[in-house]
Amino acid sequence: MSEDRPTLPPVRLHSDAELARDALATPLLTRAVRLARWAGPGTRVGAGGELVDEQLPVAAEELGLGAEGDGPAYASEAWRLAVDAGLVEVQEPQDDDAEYGTVSAGENLELIVSGGPQDILAIWQDALEAVHADATAPVLEDLAGAIGEDGEIDFETLDWDPETESEFLDGVLGNLYLLTVSEGGAGDEPVPLPALAASMIVPDDMGEPTDDVLEQVSDAMMRLDDQFRLLEPIGLVEYRPVDEALMAEEGEEPTPPVDDEDVSRYGMVKLTPLGLYGVRARMREAGINAPAVGDLADKEADALLDGLAHYPELSARAETEQWLARRTPADSARELLAAARGSDAGAPLRRLHCQQALTLVGPQAEPAVRAVLDDAELGGLARVWLAERGASDVPPPPESMIFWLAIDTIAAQLDTEGDLEELRDLVEGLVGQHSGFFDAAWRVDHPATADVLEAMGRLHPDKRAAKEARKAAFKARSRPGG
Repeated sequence: MSEDRPTLPPVRLHSDAELARDALATPLLTRAVRLARWAGPGTRVGAGGELVDEQLPVAAEELGLGAEGDGPAYASEAWRLAVDAGLVEVQEPQDDDAEYGTVSAGENLELIVSGGPQDILAIWQDALEAVHADATAPVLEDLAGAIGEDGEIDFETLDWDPETESEFLDGVLGNLYLLTVSEGGAGDEPVPLPALAASMIVPDDMGEPTDDVLEQVSDAMMRLDDQFRLLEPIGLVEYRPVDEALMAEEGEEPTPPVDDEDVSRYGMVKLTPLGLYGVRARMREAGINAPAVGDLADKEADALLDGLAHYPELSARAETEQWLARRTPADSARELLAAARGSDAGAPLRRLHCQQALTLVGPQAEPAVRAVLDDAELGGLARVWLAERGASDVPPPPESMIFWLAIDTIAAQLDTEGDLEELRDLVEGLVGQHSGFFDAAWRVDHPATADVLEAMGRLHPDKRAAKEARKAAFKARSRPGG
């Protein structure tokens, strides 16, 4: 009965202003901005826009990293990001005799101060793309071994496919995103690196992984360890690296842990709120449907109710609250009830979400709800709403409406793919409340009557009642228009 669901649950994002503040506070972007402001007419760059070696210690000192040790390397990394993110603009040599290029402020540097949150996030996204490219590039040791006598890189010897590398990292980030946003998933808790690596390599139907598969997982873990170390300074993830003490010898790779006690030593990673924003943006750019809570807030009521069909319970409530906040209670109730009508396959679920949305609307909605008491499709849920609020003089429903509402409610529950035990209890309760339920139910003029009765036959724990349900389903299909 259910229609295709989107690939991903909706994500709850922080506000653009909060995310922009997070972006400006990331170590790598902070350093890039400082170097962009430090650069001037005397700054010299090579043919690829990189700072010349003589200036790297000075740049490192500017960043407070010191001219010795790793300081120049960090300065070089920050400078490359400043170029890629448009914080500085490189001018190539003006004539053949000029040895170095020069730089000037890029147009994005001014936006760091004067731009709005969306401007900041766009700059950060450019920075993320640059770091992502670095993370999927060959490691330096492999590059060095692939340089031929002519000084050129032999890519066949390198055995490196940039598209494959990028797809693998995106797949890992996608799995981490799904674990974070799914109800019952990791949420705010970090995910063990072995589990992430295994999610990309171990087939779902494999029982005990083979030694070859375990070796692939171990290789992937070490590659991901390098990549997450690069992605953390741009604010995409919080990462606890693989414990180097696990390496028995230099260059030896660890095998995945065999117990939960030491799993954290093999690396733990979680997406930051900024990381959720960044990964979602990359997925949407790739054409993946990755909704966010709030996407439906400015849509019509029919779009809201249809969209909520794909949302987990907590996300659906948050989305509904944002939608209601933009409308008066009376207008909300009228729009929701109008959108809940229909005989299409998705209508029962729309009515269920309408009923749930109305529980969040205040007493100002009562006139709109009373206006549909005589409506064949909405009269039942209107009575439920009024009764739950202790309203007086609510007219009792005719028997036909009682059974129609029962069929409609089960049809909606079947479409939610929710808790099977709860649905079984609902079925058992409805049958127990009404003697001769199935004799009346097969006559209900509802598009889903036969499907619902068949489902009740599968779900009811009592064999006799289940058999009656199947007979009723056959009668429903046999009647004209059934």
